[in-house]
Amino acid sequence: MLQSNLAYKLPLTEEPAHVASKDAKLSFVHVVVAFFAFLIGILGGLLQGLARGGIIELPAWLGYYQILTAHGVLLALVFTTYLIFGFFFAGMSRTHGAFSDRLRKMGWAGFIITTIGTLMAASMIIANEASVLYTFYAPLQAHYIFYSGLALFVVGTWVAGAAIMAHYFQWKKEHPGEPTPLFGFMATATLILWVVAGLGVAATVLGQMLPWALGMTDEINVLLSRTLFWYFGHPLVYFWIMPAYMVWYLVIPKVIGGRLFSGSLARLAFILFLLFSIPVGFHHQLMEAGITEFWKYIQTVLTFVVVVPSLLTAFSIFATFEQTGREQGGKGLFSWIKKLPWGDVRFFAPFMGMLVFIPAGAGGLINASFQLNAVVHNTLWVVGHFHLTVGTTVILTFFGMAFWLIPVITGRRLTKSMNRSGMVTTWLWTIGMFLMSGAMHILGLFGAPRRTAYTTYQDHPQAMSWFEGIFASHITVAIGGVILTAAGILMFYNFIYLAWFAPKGETEFPMTPDPDDTPHTPALLENWKLWIGIAVVLILFAYTIPIYDMIVNAPPGSPAFNNLIR
Repeated sequence: MLQSNLAYKLPLTEEPAHVASKDAKLSFVHVVVAFFAFLIGILGGLLQGLARGGIIELPAWLGYYQILTAHGVLLALVFTTYLIFGFFFAGMSRTHGAFSDRLRKMGWAGFIITTIGTLMAASMIIANEASVLYTFYAPLQAHYIFYSGLALFVVGTWVAGAAIMAHYFQWKKEHPGEPTPLFGFMATATLILWVVAGLGVAATVLGQMLPWALGMTDEINVLLSRTLFWYFGHPLVYFWIMPAYMVWYLVIPKVIGGRLFSGSLARLAFILFLLFSIPVGFHHQLMEAGITEFWKYIQTVLTFVVVVPSLLTAFSIFATFEQTGREQGGKGLFSWIKKLPWGDVRFFAPFMGMLVFIPAGAGGLINASFQLNAVVHNTLWVVGHFHLTVGTTVILTFFGMAFWLIPVITGRRLTKSMNRSGMVTTWLWTIGMFLMSGAMHILGLFGAPRRTAYTTYQDHPQAMSWFEGIFASHITVAIGGVILTAAGILMFYNFIYLAWFAPKGETEFPMTPDPDDTPHTPALLENWKLWIGIAVVLILFAYTIPIYDMIVNAPPGSPAFNNLIR
């Protein structure tokens, strides 16, 4: 049969699939906030695409850069972060046992602080006092409440992350000498990455932008602020991708009826992400004056090292697919592919995300190559790349995750109709992104800039050609955006149904059985002091001298620019 495991009919697990009820509530509130932010974010994206394509004209009270900021912040930061933490709280309860009351209270405190920060930042975006885009680049200046909200958002996630990591290390203390469950290991690696990376954005927000917005300083060191942002901004991408990888490594093998190919290989990949995804921010600043070629070269080399754990992941996951397909009777070179559950949205949505990650990763290598970056820098190519990596690979994986995570934490079941709805959602999202992101890539090669509203540059022939092509056209971008919006609204409906209206019942938290090599896991892979120490050394090597030079030999500071975005 084409499907070995339907979404609504799971094989028996080797251990009880259980998330403590109190932990499930904490997970659920994170998921709820995530999907309401998602709905608002995709509607903002629809308006943005239609306005940039010249199809509609926004009313005077609604600014293009206002909705662009809301779209980026709500989808790329709020939706992803809340869903990741909801996933982590449920998964840690499932694999490491229920949280203690003290740690659970820490989790709730983190949620409350993060939500207060989210509301503060969002209120300023709505009031058009923070139309500074997702990157909030200086010298564009937002209201001080926006920066305060960002700071609280980051601090809140640190508090919640501390609760999760403390739960992990408590398990290690109670089980000396045992390899920790892969879920806890991977979640801890992801959170350490998040905390260390967050120091950069906290430093620029608290040390530069907030005093600047409060009028305590008249100017800001733009080069330093952008460097600190990208110290955070690139590992932020891996903060999104690593939980998606966790679904690929830990959940998908169970969904397809198998087990992970190698636990040691998975641990090594996450360690490499921790080491090499932070000291690489300069590849976002290859066209930035004030950073010497030597340091750009160093961080470019480190950027290409990050490709290694992604290749390890590709090998491990597809080896898992083939191993499982052959165990279920697949013969020949490729016939095992037929044994995979193509009609199960929990597998199909993440799998489509995996496929898209192939061209997305290739585009990332182009962005990080100095000569090629000079061609695509600050064009729509970069936006198209971002929508492939985060907007497709991560989002589709999170969609697939939602179809089992929400029933697990609400005590409901995934029905046949919901599975079909999820399949339709996946196809719509994939088709819409193919049109939108594909057109963005080509328009970028033709010179269409990013971060701009609708304009024909006084009917310049080059700019007019961006609206006249069949595929390489802003109109195609808008059409893709419409299809994506339809998929997003359908996904929000799926969320509402699964959260409150699906039939009551028990749903398994799918988790791969321990890989065969688990008893032989090298103890070195769980030596966190060693890996954190190496990560710190790499960061200091890559950033100390450049940042020192930016401070001691600071370029002229810039005054605030805010009248251009009102």
